[in-house]
Amino acid sequence: MLFIIAFQSYAQISDFKHIDFKKADSIALANSEEDLYNLPLLAYKLTSDLDTEAEQFRAIYFWVTHNISNNYSLFLRNKHQRNRFKNDSIKLEDWNYDFKKKLFKKLLKKNTTICTGYAYLVKELAQLANLNCEIVQGYGRVSTTDIDNLNLPNHSWNSIKLDNKWYLCDPTWASGIPDPNTNTFKFQYNDGFFLAEPKLFAINHFPIEKKWWLFEDSTPTFADFLGAPIVYGKAYEALNVHNFPKQLHQDINISEKVTFGFKTKEPPKTEDIIFLIDNGSHSKKVKPSSVIIEECSLKIEHLFKTKGFYDVHLYIKNELVSTYTFKVKN
Repeated sequence: MLFIIAFQSYAQISDFKHIDFKKADSIALANSEEDLYNLPLLAYKLTSDLDTEAEQFRAIYFWVTHNISNNYSLFLRNKHQRNRFKNDSIKLEDWNYDFKKKLFKKLLKKNTTICTGYAYLVKELAQLANLNCEIVQGYGRVSTTDIDNLNLPNHSWNSIKLDNKWYLCDPTWASGIPDPNTNTFKFQYNDGFFLAEPKLFAINHFPIEKKWWLFEDSTPTFADFLGAPIVYGKAYEALNVHNFPKQLHQDINISEKVTFGFKTKEPPKTEDIIFLIDNGSHSKKVKPSSVIIEECSLKIEHLFKTKGFYDVHLYIKNELVSTYTFKVKN
């Protein structure tokens, strides 16, 4: 039993490295003109020519993330009303009921939704294909999240059972990026959210039900979750594990060594690692004090030589991976 638990804690995409998902992806793309008025037929078209559960789920997930847009205006309205009624359970329940009807009407007619609709559609299509899929409710953190007012669950994602193991995925964040300034959505698929490594997933996903961590050892508290570093979508493409720092903010002394530790999906090159450091008045790119690479194990060390408050952004291969803040004292 202990072996099974330990084994399950590492349920991730690498379990299926022997599978080429090109066929599943091509089937999803070939059915891009299909609508949502006949879900059993859509599920059949996406999965009937695929042999494995992983490929069948991949085709469903790939179709949803390439055909359903994220409606940021709808998200903001729901967020506003839920915060407005957070202390009135009856009004909150009424709003949730009315909003759900409007949400699914938008999904059906215009292929646009928010995270709830993404998770619902993935689950429905998976179950129609005889796959065991669940919606996970909880909290999500991105760089724009107001963590001081994160007092209601604000995100939904999926857990899928493949070959008797549960895996995590986030179809909403995988589909693309809504522009908060214009409320427009751009499809920009991120494969890193497909069967993601649970401990990396846990940095910006906090499930309400503990079982959906998919690991037993040292699950974060909500305070840990709120205080964690900011990891971006590109982190899911570059990393398997973010080991440390564990917290977004650190108080350190001048010339005190700061260590960053990761497991990467592929061995990076030293020249691929760069910091963008902002002191509040200007920002500049700097090389870390040292970079140690052992296969896919990445250790970065850095020294701050002047006091101040710094935003530190880590880039790997010119892609923003994570952000930290440091207060450097004498």
